[in-house]
Amino acid sequence: MSTATVPAQSSPLDRVRRRFERWRRTRQRRSPIPAALWTLALEAARAHGLHQTARTLRLNHTALTQRLRAAGGPAGGPPAHATFVELLPAPTAGGPACTLELETARGAKLRIQLQGIAPPDLAALSRTFWHAAP
Repeated sequence: MSTATVPAQSSPLDRVRRRFERWRRTRQRRSPIPAALWTLALEAARAHGLHQTARTLRLNHTALTQRLRAAGGPAGGPPAHATFVELLPAPTAGGPACTLELETARGAKLRIQLQGIAPPDLAALSRTFWHAAP
């Protein structure tokens, strides 16, 4: 029984990476990246994000960001379509409610039922009780 290796389909980013590698092998030392390759890199950055494109193509992240901004594309901002949206619950009519029970080492007790009071106010009330209790 023999096994055959099926070549994996390459992604568009892999094709651009191979174009950059071919150019790097044949270029003269210190020659600038051709405009056609920068165009491919910008298209890849729009499709796959700045970080992944810069890392895959071995490009300077800042240079890619500047070129993308100059071309009028989003650079490092949120994606065009949101993948997460936070929904906050509607505020209740009476606000948050809780029961606060405090007791000192000497046995002084305080029980308060609160509704609609903010947490910083609770901290101030507790400190006052601890320092004022006999």
